[in-house]
Amino acid sequence: MAFIDEVKAKAKAEKKLIILPESEDDRTYFAAEQTMKEGIADLVMIGAQDVIADRAKKLGVDLTGVKTVDPATSDKLDAYVAKLTELRAKKGMTEEKAREILLNDYPTFGILMLKMGDADGLVSGACHSTADILRPALQILKTAPGTKMVSSFFILDTPTKEYGADGVLMFADCALCQDPSSEELATIAGSCAESFKTFVGADPKIAFLSHSTMGSAKHDLVDKVHNAVDIAKEEYPSLDLDGELQLDAAIVPSVGELKAPNSKVAGHANVLVFPNIDAGNIGYKLVQRFAKAEAYGPVLQGIAAPVNDLSRGCFAEDIVGVVALTALQAQLSK
Repeated sequence: MAFIDEVKAKAKAEKKLIILPESEDDRTYFAAEQTMKEGIADLVMIGAQDVIADRAKKLGVDLTGVKTVDPATSDKLDAYVAKLTELRAKKGMTEEKAREILLNDYPTFGILMLKMGDADGLVSGACHSTADILRPALQILKTAPGTKMVSSFFILDTPTKEYGADGVLMFADCALCQDPSSEELATIAGSCAESFKTFVGADPKIAFLSHSTMGSAKHDLVDKVHNAVDIAKEEYPSLDLDGELQLDAAIVPSVGELKAPNSKVAGHANVLVFPNIDAGNIGYKLVQRFAKAEAYGPVLQGIAAPVNDLSRGCFAEDIVGVVALTALQAQLSK
């Protein structure tokens, strides 16, 4: 069974209510139809009911069973306005400004729904930037207890099944942390270890990637990754992690044995921690396009409720996959 099919099966077992706030994007409609058809989750779309119905009709999409919430007519708008005003009062938020935001910014309205317990998760980003999603999520939901930082990952399911955990690999951070410090790279690795167990159900083998393998090159960039490994080994002694490793040394057994013969991770890594967002973002897109891998994410880890971003280049099928991942997150967060 493909990775995403396993996630969907788990999501179906205990359906959660997931918000799709981007009712202005056609891909949302096709994703909603497919999600309902497969029975992955219950859905709510945000927007005027007649506008959503008209657009669905023009697209030939069946949204039977999908709930709609119109901020302008919602009987909970006043409560949401009061909560947003309370949460952001020290930043100068007034009721008038809060009302204006909630009437016009559907992702923020959806995040208030999560805050107030009226839904279980949210998926957005097809036509909004990461900042548009992350900012209100952190302002309103805050971070999960014990979380040092919020980070993100992609799950890549490669068709050849040659590398990683039966072809499945986790890439981090490809969408959020632009130039993480050694300490932050270590924290990302720790978070990814838990997420990998949760979503993939396999033991993580974490490689900290670099253009150097075990000191083969000398540079400040190499030092950053090497230091991250030292920190991670001290903070997470039970995890299988190592570095710095070049990509081929991390995932190809013969190369790993040659370049890092004493490493338990080299040649067998399934979680790849990239030194910065440039490397991570370029890397996952190369694998997605050239290897024809299925890419799911970016999935956010560390927020107090399941909120997940999408690549603005995503397809409707990608949205369905992230909805399933979000539903599984919501199950586990309860």
